[in-house]
Amino acid sequence: MLRVAISGVSGRMGNVLVQAISVADDLELSAAFENKTNPAIGQDVGEVVGVGGLGVTISDSPQQSIEDFDVVIDFSVPDATLALLEICRKNSKAMVIGTTGFSSSQLDMLGECSREIPIFISPNMSLGVNILFKLVSEASAAFGEEVDYEVLEAHHSRKIDAPSGTAARLGEIIAQNLSRNIEDSGVYGRKGNVGERSEKEIGFSSIRGGDIVGDHTVFFIGEGERIEITHRAQSRMNFAQGAIRATRFLSRQKNGLYDMEQLLEMS
Repeated sequence: MLRVAISGVSGRMGNVLVQAISVADDLELSAAFENKTNPAIGQDVGEVVGVGGLGVTISDSPQQSIEDFDVVIDFSVPDATLALLEICRKNSKAMVIGTTGFSSSQLDMLGECSREIPIFISPNMSLGVNILFKLVSEASAAFGEEVDYEVLEAHHSRKIDAPSGTAARLGEIIAQNLSRNIEDSGVYGRKGNVGERSEKEIGFSSIRGGDIVGDHTVFFIGEGERIEITHRAQSRMNFAQGAIRATRFLSRQKNGLYDMEQLLEMS
């Protein structure tokens, strides 16, 4: 039985992960974490989520529960993820990371730590989104410089980063296929007299509102025609199932940095 901990357990993704793990035959939810100010601290995680008592108390100290789990799934914020990463590195615990919004230096730190522990990271754990990545890669490679590229994403009103990690990854894929640097080509929203669109732009637009789980559309806009490739998430359960699939995968790997593309290829 693989023992799994969840960090950020009272959040939207944390709730769905608890539900998914609680019915998995080969996984045991053995620890759950939240920040020190969260009112769920000290409560049974199953009661908080609404699946009944599971005998796991939500803690604010991963260090105190370090012997209780083999892999931790983290959907939180970059600073919290990196703090947990340091604990896992020192104690040889594997991490599945769904957190987005990392800076380049923070990603470098993840890479360094992966020399000592197995780490799986993906801006989106959905199988459908990772198929979207492949389709966008093939389309941008085929179109090349013949079209303009725009990425539109929509999420719920509580999401704190923009563009989403998935949208950012879509832009990176396009830029790589066009031999562009996304830091130079990326344009994030437009306002005022911005002038004509340059040929090298990769545009990003973000919508926030209500309970949108996550929508992503990539526009390939040419003269007289355009193609739109869209993925719409209708439930967070598909992200949870992807994270669980990543957890099983990571438990069989050596130290290193892994992502969804490697999981799908190895599967």
